[in-house]
Amino acid sequence: MTAFSSTPSRSRLPSFDPQQVPVLGIDSHLPPVPALAQTPEALRQRFAQPPLHWQPEVLYEPAFSERSQAAAAVLVPIVLREQPTVLLTERSMHLSSHSGQVAFPGGRVDPEDASVTAAALREAEEEIGLEPHWVEVIGTLPTYVTGSAYVVAPVVALVQPQCTLHANPHEVADIFEVPLAFLMNPANHRRHAFEWQGVRREWFSMPYQHGEKTHYIWGATAGMLRNFYRFLQA
Repeated sequence: MTAFSSTPSRSRLPSFDPQQVPVLGIDSHLPPVPALAQTPEALRQRFAQPPLHWQPEVLYEPAFSERSQAAAAVLVPIVLREQPTVLLTERSMHLSSHSGQVAFPGGRVDPEDASVTAAALREAEEEIGLEPHWVEVIGTLPTYVTGSAYVVAPVVALVQPQCTLHANPHEVADIFEVPLAFLMNPANHRRHAFEWQGVRREWFSMPYQHGEKTHYIWGATAGMLRNFYRFLQA
């Protein structure tokens, strides 16, 4: 995947089903993050003393919006089960943007938010009822610019498993968890590409089968998870 670093070009992408775009490759040749690096203590230590020379792999998507960039924040909640999981949501179908997609809880940074961390915590409480006292923020990952012109700050946090959650039906259709080990194993990272009007968009997907349902993790959410993998593996 291209490690984007300069100003993204603008293009209007047509509507398409990402699940119908062919898989170009699967990164099973890359090593998974060791289990010992996924413990709460190891995660706290990694953010307290991050590696000096690591590089995020995906920084932005080709822009398809003409509006000015806006600051946003998401919470990357790692639930402290015996085997840690990442808490994700499925966005409601009636939302005007990214409807039905898998996402982290989060949204636009409001003027009254003291920081991106405050914004991520507020949005998580509004969307899924996650109260801040269940959350231990341990750090942030590099910002990720979406094609819809949001500059997203991923705020990584440890979450107590006894927390009580409830989805805001106006924003969230489903709340689910995916094992952190699954997401931190590149054998589950698929590469895709789509070309339109001379612009090539590339992305990862990480489909997760839970019972009879497949949660299709792709786009910005998968890109931030890929950066998280690079951060832990560095």
